[in-house]
Amino acid sequence: MSALPSPKARRRSRLTQVAGAFMPPPVFDFWAQRLHPTWTWERPLARIVGHAPAAAGAVTLVLKPNRHWAGALPGQHVNLTAVIDGIRVTRSYSLDAPVHADGRISVTVKGVEGGRMSRHLLDPARIGDVLDIGPGFGELLVPANTTTPWLLLAAGSGITPLMALVRQLAAQGMPAPVTLLYWARTRAEFCFADELRALAARHAGFDVRFVLTGEMPAADDEAGGRIDAALLDALAADHGSRQTYACGPGGFIATVETLLDGRVPLLRTEAFTPLPRPPADDTGTVSVRLARSGRELQLPRGVALLDALEAEGLKPRSGCRMGICNTCACGKSAGAVRDLRTGSAGEEPTHALKLCVNSALTDLVLDL
Repeated sequence: MSALPSPKARRRSRLTQVAGAFMPPPVFDFWAQRLHPTWTWERPLARIVGHAPAAAGAVTLVLKPNRHWAGALPGQHVNLTAVIDGIRVTRSYSLDAPVHADGRISVTVKGVEGGRMSRHLLDPARIGDVLDIGPGFGELLVPANTTTPWLLLAAGSGITPLMALVRQLAAQGMPAPVTLLYWARTRAEFCFADELRALAARHAGFDVRFVLTGEMPAADDEAGGRIDAALLDALAADHGSRQTYACGPGGFIATVETLLDGRVPLLRTEAFTPLPRPPADDTGTVSVRLARSGRELQLPRGVALLDALEAEGLKPRSGCRMGICNTCACGKSAGAVRDLRTGSAGEEPTHALKLCVNSALTDLVLDL
């Protein structure tokens, strides 16, 4: 049986209902935010309360969400939205630590060439700025059974969700052996290096190796080379017995899956750039009707629907742009599409699809 609401919660609910009859939420938000930047009727917002360098071209932001935020677990992402040059831009970022006792969270952002949001968060964003924040999503979560040895594989920005897991496991006293292999081009690009070395010194069951692809290794905990079977054997000889989590660019994750899928007790992967797409011979254009707006467009086959719609001047909601966050999902009432990650065709006449990872195969009707 669920607990009954407290008298305070019931009073707040009645007050909200009464106030809502006289003041629409947007009007309430307008005036409430004159008193405090994150006071809203129901809109989740987070204020930047910390902004510090994390590595070359990366910063760590500490955010204080308001009470409307639905929360997130270590290993998950959140969508953050900022207004940049008058345009709302949404991108997904991983929590790099469990949510703090006071509700604060932290994300570490690496600058991306041409990335409007990452560049904004690296430099123009300042303490006190307010961002829209979405609920946590993603499956790189610590399972109930934490006693099986772990292998964590991180490349570049892929360290952020895995760092959250390392911090969670460290808070539990490292209940099982954990090996982290962390790839970067240069040692200046490694985030959390001092903390990771301190954790390795403190916990006998935690081993970290920093793997360089653009510099020669110089320390005992450094290695060199790109991921392959020989390097995995050298750095984690028992990897076949470890539950394995990996996060990094699409090409890195594709290699991990080729090497380890079906060969380890558990494999969970997440790519922060699209996986290499299988070749497809989709050519020509199709007719795409937007049911809500009544527009009809000619869009190319073989191109993500999100990209094709943006090329026509439309601005569908989007977030991660790699098929994880569901922000761009919309209904399809007719037609067939191709999943650009797998090459498989989706011919169900009515279902929801993710615009960022599907292209049109036939004429479509979309709920846009």
